[in-house]
Formats: sequence, structure tokens, C-alpha cells
Amino acid sequence: MAALLANPVLPSGDDERFVGFGIMGLPFANGHYLAMRQMPATTYSPPYVSVWHRDPSCNWTFYATTPGQQSCARYFSSTTPNDAVQCDIDVTWTGPRTFLVEIPGRLEWTVELQSTRATRLMGKISGRLSESAWTNPVMLHRLGRVARRTLDVGDVKLTGRAPNGQCYSMAPKQVWLAADSQAVLNGRDLGPSGPLLRQARLGDFRMPQRGIGMVGSGHFETFDPDRHLSSQGALSFA
Repeated sequence: MAALLANPVLPSGDDERFVGFGIMGLPFANGHYLAMRQMPATTYSPPYVSVWHRDPSCNWTFYATTPGQQSCARYFSSTTPNDAVQCDIDVTWTGPRTFLVEIPGRLEWTVELQSTRATRLMGKISGRLSESAWTNPVMLHRLGRVARRTLDVGDVKLTGRAPNGQCYSMAPKQVWLAADSQAVLNGRDLGPSGPLLRQARLGDFRMPQRGIGMVGSGHFETFDPDRHLSSQGALSFA
């Protein structure tokens, strides 16, 4: 992780690209859902950290250290009536595979990652793919089916269309399972993790039904105001 953050290498291309680490998603048994992205390099923004939260009523809020048009809301904002929120987000590693995500005054979220036979298998498969395979829709559909069976995360869509209209492709190079997680949001303990009654989705992108950490990269179609929806203006709070 330290090597990625210190020397991030973007995939080649002329579209919008990123490389980073994150929790692809982690569902809670009470219907809440959290995700995190730490992007040390992108072609569309300075480095940023983003936290996604879905409440039990299925309303998403996208928090980021950069404005909405320079963060994940650039691709996903149209799925929610809530404005993107620009704020401080701290990611602190407290152990080799344990880290704390903090939005001061709002969120404290600890995640412990673990490597399993299934995640190591996915890593071996990913390591054998050529760079061109990561933008090949047929290959990505096949890998998504393997991930669904191997990781037990529900449906997986590594390529498709984001809510704001841009086509995307994702390249998970390394994956881990979340062995443990505790989150307190606005003073409320979100309780134990557990799959949602219905898998969450954002456009074609499916949110995993168990906690998954990932190092990887991805491509998004270059923003075109005539064909894509613009992200909402970002609110800010100290």
C-alpha cells in the first residue's frame, strides 16, 4: 500500500483514469452501507479521498476532500438527491492491514483486512492478465463471474455505465476481505456488517455484498457535457 501511495502509476490511455486503494464496499446488517476510495493519482483531479454512505432508505451521500466534479461524484452523483460534500477525510494505518477512516465530527470507521485462499486466487488470476485485458469487456465480464463465485460478493460488474452516463472499466489487481469492521456515524454505532436484503447498485456498478478491499486502477469515458450529467455542487463543512 505504501508503495502505491508513494509512486502511483496510471494505466495508459487517453480517457479519464485513476489508480488507488479502497474499500469497494461494506454492507451493514441494518441497511447502512459504506465505501472508501483513496486516489493518489487521477487524470481528472488532484489526489483525493472519498467516502460513500448509503442510509437504510437507499439515499447516498458522497464525501470527498475535493469538489464534486473532481471526485467520485463526477460519475455517481445523479443517483442521489444529496449534494456532494467536500470535507477533511483522514486515513490512518494502525497496523499492517488495519486502518481508520475519519471524517472529523461525523465518522470513525475501522477496517481490518485479511488475505484468504479466495483473495489470493483472484490475485493470481489478475497477475496473469495483460494490460490490454483490463479494458476488454469480454474479459472483464468473465473475471466478474469468477469474482462472484470465488468471493461470494453477489453480482459483479467490472465494466458498464456509471449513473452520470460515462462508460467505465475496473481493474482489481489485489483484493482482500474485511475481517472486521466497526463504524460510528454521527454518534451512532452502525453495528455488525452483513449483506443487504437487495444488493445495492449505482448504474451498472454493483456494490459487493461483503466487505472487500482492493488495490487497482480504472478507466472512465472522458466527460462530455452534451452526453453526461454533471456532478452537483459540493457543500463544504469544517
